[in-house]
Amino acid sequence: MDFHLDQLKTLASVIDNGSLEAAARAMRVTPSAVSQRIKALEQQVGRVLLQRSQPAKLTDSGLIVMKLARQVQLLEHDTVAALDPAETAYTSIPLVINADSLATWLLPALADVPDVSFDLYLADQDHSTALLREGTVMAAVTSEPEPVQGCTVTRLGSMRYRAMASPGFTARWMPHGPTADALSKAPMLVFDRKDSLQDRYLRARSDRVLAPPRHYIPASTEFVTAAVLGLGWGMLPVAQSDDLLAEGRLVVLDADNVIDVPLYWQQWSLDSPALASIAEAVGRAAAGRLR
Repeated sequence: MDFHLDQLKTLASVIDNGSLEAAARAMRVTPSAVSQRIKALEQQVGRVLLQRSQPAKLTDSGLIVMKLARQVQLLEHDTVAALDPAETAYTSIPLVINADSLATWLLPALADVPDVSFDLYLADQDHSTALLREGTVMAAVTSEPEPVQGCTVTRLGSMRYRAMASPGFTARWMPHGPTADALSKAPMLVFDRKDSLQDRYLRARSDRVLAPPRHYIPASTEFVTAAVLGLGWGMLPVAQSDDLLAEGRLVVLDADNVIDVPLYWQQWSLDSPALASIAEAVGRAAAGRLR
C-alpha cells in the first residue's frame, strides 16, 4: 500500500483532538479536507478506520494504521532534527503513566527532555500495556515485565506501598490494630475499580473475604489527602507519605505487610533519538526515587 504522509498525520490529529472539526482547526485546513483525507485513507486500506463519534474512536483496523502514523511522525521528527538541529520542531509523544508515578518522580524526568511535548494517558500500572498494544501510546510505565510485541522493556525499580491512615481514624476504627474484624468494618480508600492494592493487603491479613465500605478517590494527591482527613485507610506510596508520617498526620497500620510494586519501562522498538532521550531521563529519575 502507498500510504500518504498527510493522510496518516490527519488520522493522528483526529484522534489527538477528538473530532474532524478540531483536527481541521489544529492543522489549519478545512473540515472538508480532513474528511477527504480520512476517506481516501480508508479507501486505500479497504476498511473503516474511524468511528465518527464524539470523541472520534479508532476501529480495530484503525488501531493498526494509527501505530504506523505514530511511527512515521516520530521518524519524521528525528530526520528533521538530524538534518538541521536548528529547525527542529516539537514532536508529540504519547505515554501512559500510572498516577502515583506521575505525582511523585516522573515529571522532573520529562522536564529534562528537550523538543518534545507529552500527551500523557493515566492508567493503572497493571493495565497500561493495553494502550501499547493498541498503538495509542509509544511508551508506558507498567508493572508488566513481558514486552508487548514490538516493544523493549527495562526494569525501573519498585514503588513501596504501606497501609496508612490518620491517627484519629486509627483510634476510632482500629484501636487494637488492623485485625480482620476491624478491616471488615473500617472504610477503605480505593483509587478506582481497577485498583487492587487494598484488596491484596486484605487477603494478606485474613483468610476470609473482607468487604469494607469503600471511598473511590481517582486522583493520586487527593487520595493521600483523603487518608489525612480520616475518610479511610489506604495503601500509600512511601514517596508521598514519609513527610506526613514524620509530621504525625498519618500512621502506619502494619509495618510488617508492605507491597512493593515493580515498575518497567516499555517502549516501541524504534531507533529514535527522541524515544531514547525519554527512556534515558526516565531511567535516571527512577534510579534516584524507586527502590
